[in-house]
Amino acid sequence: MAFTLDEEARAIRSAVREFAENEIVPVAAEHDRSREYPEAIRRKAAEYDFVGASIPTEYGGAGMDMLASIIVTEELWRADPGIGSAVGSASFGTNMIVRFGDEWMKEEWLPKIAAGETASASAISEPAHGSDVAGMETTARRDGEEYVIDGNKMWITNGTVADVAVVMAKTTPEAGHEGITAFLVPTDLEGFSAEKIDNKLGIRASDLAELRLEGVRVPAENVVGEVDEGFYQLMEFFAVGRTGVAAQAVGCAQGALEAAVEYANEREQFGQPIAEFQAIEHKIADMATQVEAARALTYRAASEIEQGNQDVAAKYSSMAKLFASEIAVDVADEGVQVHGGAGYVTDFPAERYYRDARITKIYEGTSEIQKNIIADRVL
Repeated sequence: MAFTLDEEARAIRSAVREFAENEIVPVAAEHDRSREYPEAIRRKAAEYDFVGASIPTEYGGAGMDMLASIIVTEELWRADPGIGSAVGSASFGTNMIVRFGDEWMKEEWLPKIAAGETASASAISEPAHGSDVAGMETTARRDGEEYVIDGNKMWITNGTVADVAVVMAKTTPEAGHEGITAFLVPTDLEGFSAEKIDNKLGIRASDLAELRLEGVRVPAENVVGEVDEGFYQLMEFFAVGRTGVAAQAVGCAQGALEAAVEYANEREQFGQPIAEFQAIEHKIADMATQVEAARALTYRAASEIEQGNQDVAAKYSSMAKLFASEIAVDVADEGVQVHGGAGYVTDFPAERYYRDARITKIYEGTSEIQKNIIADRVL
């Protein structure tokens, strides 16, 4: 299946690339060093509809389809994965609100998020439960017209900067995955606290936190969708999330490739640019081929999602996430090698791409989980 971008998709890529080159690239290294969350860049990106790109237009979003959305993600990560993550993740949880939320939820929160006024978060993982979503221990107990939420959430993107979070909790603890419910939780409620996680290997400009919910009370109307249906609601977006990470990986790999090509053409040894040595040529050739293969698989997954082919999309999204994340690490590693000693220091972006690429093999389901999913659909 070939993927030839139409004029609109090419225009989106061009617009995001121009924005990223002007606004992200010049400050990427400093944000990586300082670990400062790029709120000003997020707000500016929203002016161009690059935040919450898939949020429907009636709520202030761009209403982009899946392919357009992942092009935005890819280009942001090409410029810098850390800032790209911060901008791209600013609307985490909004898919759940759009699909299952009540109208008041959409009207109150989606326009603010799309405008860059705030960020949202999706709180699923816990200290003892990552891939095992059904094993979560956070509970939500009905008390009159409210639910009381207690528990810890771990590795939550935007945990300290979001004004609202979609929190998954057990409403029927003994029912396993059949007893999970999604809640819309403003982060300023009493009992809600977030502790920033700062000692990350990569994507340091992106906010990450541990959340503690101690007797947090939310109105019963804050249930997103149906009680005890949260896991099944979440399943509808597994393919979307995994394809999004695949796009992140493709962008990171593309950035690492371009950095290597630029350095190889500038660096001279033995009286000629190192790009003219066959050993370097072959590295670049392999890197470029891997990136294009990962991009094609990612676009295929996006296409299947857009067409509503749920089972097929589940397979291809896992394939794309697995392959793209693996090659992102490989390409970034070879990028460091092309740079030689210069790739091991922060003077060049090669080492940053190398560190940033590694996360794509872990979140939204590890590579090992993706292999299980793929095997279940192939065998």
